Amino acid sequence: MITPLSRSLDNGNGHSLSSHWYRPPGDARGAVLIVPAMGVEQRFYEAFARWLAEHGYLAVTFDYVGMGLSRNGSLRALDVDVIGWGRHDCSVMLDAVVEAAGELPVYWIGHSLGGQILPFVQGSERIRRAFTIATGSGYWRENTRSLRHKAWLLWYCVAPLVTPLAGYFPGRRLGMVGDLPRGVIRQWRRWCLNPEYSVGAEGAEVRAAYSAVRTPITSISFTDDEMMSRRNTESLHGFYRSAPQTAKRIAPQDIGAKRIGHFGFFRNQFADSLWTGYLLPDLG
Repeated sequence: MITPLSRSLDNGNGHSLSSHWYRPPGDARGAVLIVPAMGVEQRFYEAFARWLAEHGYLAVTFDYVGMGLSRNGSLRALDVDVIGWGRHDCSVMLDAVVEAAGELPVYWIGHSLGGQILPFVQGSERIRRAFTIATGSGYWRENTRSLRHKAWLLWYCVAPLVTPLAGYFPGRRLGMVGDLPRGVIRQWRRWCLNPEYSVGAEGAEVRAAYSAVRTPITSISFTDDEMMSRRNTESLHGFYRSAPQTAKRIAPQDIGAKRIGHFGFFRNQFADSLWTGYLLPDLG
């Protein structure tokens, strides 16, 4: 079994990032940065990263500042937002992966938030191809029907009431998303209440940042995603106006499965179907 190398990096903003590097047993064919979803720790992607390494890719996982192994001290004292995660954490991680890759191609695999955050990352032009997995706008009125009432409760009641009291969002105790820094939950809330999500909430600068991305994007989404509707997915990817795009929308029955959902892609049970059939052909 491939044993990852643990590595701590300075995010350039006074914080350290925890990362794990999964190196292939032989010569590498490329390098892959796995960028996590909101509230999801890097350990969730461990099986996927090992599989990539076994297939010849240097695979790298990490936790955003304030999350998982990059959580150092109380979240109450942490001043960070989602854009900061992109500008600092993701940019530093991408720099490190590019340096390690040398002349080899570098790929970005972003789960949910990991596919939304790309416009805020410095050096994204060095990415050969970005894969967005279960990525879409978080605008609550376009969420799936099953999530919509929970989203209303979160954004209009729970988050604005609990965050000021706790000094951060104590999602782990509430069974919602996970613990998040107050700057992250507040910014994310503004986005999810706006029909144009981050672009509408932040204005012209962010709209231009999305339009400036020219990295080819492969979007992989799922018909049974309990969070992201087709409209969510199409809306978010519509902001990437200059990027060549390929969309793959998959139903569980397409691969003989009962369920995939928002998180299923990264589970080991889909190695021979989703990973091999829908991802591997597009990796150089």
